[in-house]
Amino acid sequence: MEVGKLTVNRRTHTGKGVARKLRARGRLPGVCYGNTLEAPIPIDFDHRDFKSSLDPDKRRNTVITLSVEQAEGAAQSIVVMVKDYQLHPLRQELAHVDFVAVDLEAPVVVDVPVEFHGKAKGTVLGGQLHVVRRRLDVRCKPVDIPASVRVDITELDTNGVIHVSDLQLSEGLEAAVPGHLTIITCSAAPAAEEGEEGEEGEAAAAAS
Repeated sequence: MEVGKLTVNRRTHTGKGVARKLRARGRLPGVCYGNTLEAPIPIDFDHRDFKSSLDPDKRRNTVITLSVEQAEGAAQSIVVMVKDYQLHPLRQELAHVDFVAVDLEAPVVVDVPVEFHGKAKGTVLGGQLHVVRRRLDVRCKPVDIPASVRVDITELDTNGVIHVSDLQLSEGLEAAVPGHLTIITCSAAPAAEEGEEGEEGEAAAAAS
């Protein structure tokens, strides 16, 4: 199965019993819905084909063209993204997938990983990094969704902060959260405890 493409069957029967039988055959139940569809479409598909259709970097943010096989007539083509999924409570395996139909020209909001690059200036002096956000909500057209947002922390000094507003985002991409929110900080090295300093001083005095 090609990345970004998935052939599915249109289900005519629903219910827990039907879903259980599908999973026993290596297929997953799912549903496709969205403003561009007249009504939600119950579907099922091969779980291995589904995993192969996902971009290895973008994962659930992959834009997928569903080819919906129907009992009568030609297959229906729908551009979708993964909206949600459910796992089996015991085996932690995929049990159900929700797809939402998307318009390639209309922006969507998705969350993507934040990747930090470089050695922060403040850590050279013993500063400690504190990551506040490892994922970020962004807004863009589906085809412009990045695999991650890259953050250069090289110039991050002691007591420095990188906010959402400081990020250099690519063209067509914007943060979907307030700019004042913190991404990462570098705090000063912790000072020695006063009690420990006193004990060291007393020990030095006794030794002299």
